[in-house]
Amino acid sequence: MARIAGVDLPRNKRIDIALTYIFGIGRAKASEIVAAINMDPAKKSDDLTEQDIAAIRDYLDKNLLVEGDLRREVSMNIRRLMDIASYRGIRHRKGLPVRGQHTHNNARTRKGPRRVVVGKKK
Repeated sequence: MARIAGVDLPRNKRIDIALTYIFGIGRAKASEIVAAINMDPAKKSDDLTEQDIAAIRDYLDKNLLVEGDLRREVSMNIRRLMDIASYRGIRHRKGLPVRGQHTHNNARTRKGPRRVVVGKKK
């Protein structure tokens, strides 16, 4: 089993699909990686040699931010927005949708389960 960027690649999958299990690599970027190191995209992840794995690791180290480093950068960007109190930062802080979605009827994923408001007794 190949281990790249702290992630065990799944067994018996095409290498261009298996690379998408790494945070920060999607289908397009995986195809770009495979093309850059001149590897057959149909090659299975079980059939990778040590040289193939080393080539993928070298490419990722030189050209991409993946896994922990990328997660850290994203969280630092969100924290920066919250610190400068921008509109997006305030939405993050309140746990509301950030990208302009309406919240009157929807946004339950972001807002969490409904809280029941009990009416006042007379």
